[in-house]
Amino acid sequence: MLRRLACLCILGSAAAAPAADPAADLAAAHRVQDALGSLTSLRAEFRQSVTDAQGRLLEQAEGRVALARPGRFRWDYRVPEQLIVSDGRTVWFHDVELEQVTIRAASETLAGTPAMLLAGQGELAAEFAITDEGRQDGLAWSLLVPRRADSDFQQLRLGFDGPELRRMLLLDRLGQTTRLEFDGIERNPRLDASLFTFTPPAGVDVVGRVPSG
Repeated sequence: MLRRLACLCILGSAAAAPAADPAADLAAAHRVQDALGSLTSLRAEFRQSVTDAQGRLLEQAEGRVALARPGRFRWDYRVPEQLIVSDGRTVWFHDVELEQVTIRAASETLAGTPAMLLAGQGELAAEFAITDEGRQDGLAWSLLVPRRADSDFQQLRLGFDGPELRRMLLLDRLGQTTRLEFDGIERNPRLDASLFTFTPPAGVDVVGRVPSG
């Protein structure tokens, strides 16, 4: 689950890609840059689903997300109860049912992933090739393909309603797709710094350690 959230994979049923249009592709890149570039913080409800290569539903989840750029985020999953927190340097993943906390360096966990994109780390044009996917379901879509050959995912689609990111659809290397939908979006709210810190509860198993330096 940690790897899946870190990759934020999602694809889903998008329309066939339109013919190449350099002007439209440039507009699609600007759409992503403008929407995310002006984002300093975010709070929203989310719904997530994962399907396999044959379209069969593998899992569903929902919860609340908070972001404070650069680098900080908090994903609270209600069912199953899980928590993923980053202060920009460290990522903590708490699986409540398993009573386990996994700790990883953010630089290793997020490099070249959509999570990095949302967290405001890395250069957009350097990390992704961006093309226009037209409009579908009332949203303007941009397609992002990672430039890194070792990326865990093949492509990411972002659906925008004006400046608001409403959907993310990602296809991973195994052919699985993850779909995220955002509701109740609060753009650039004031967020308490304590949201992005975490101390493992007493008695849980801890895997990994906080990176030094």
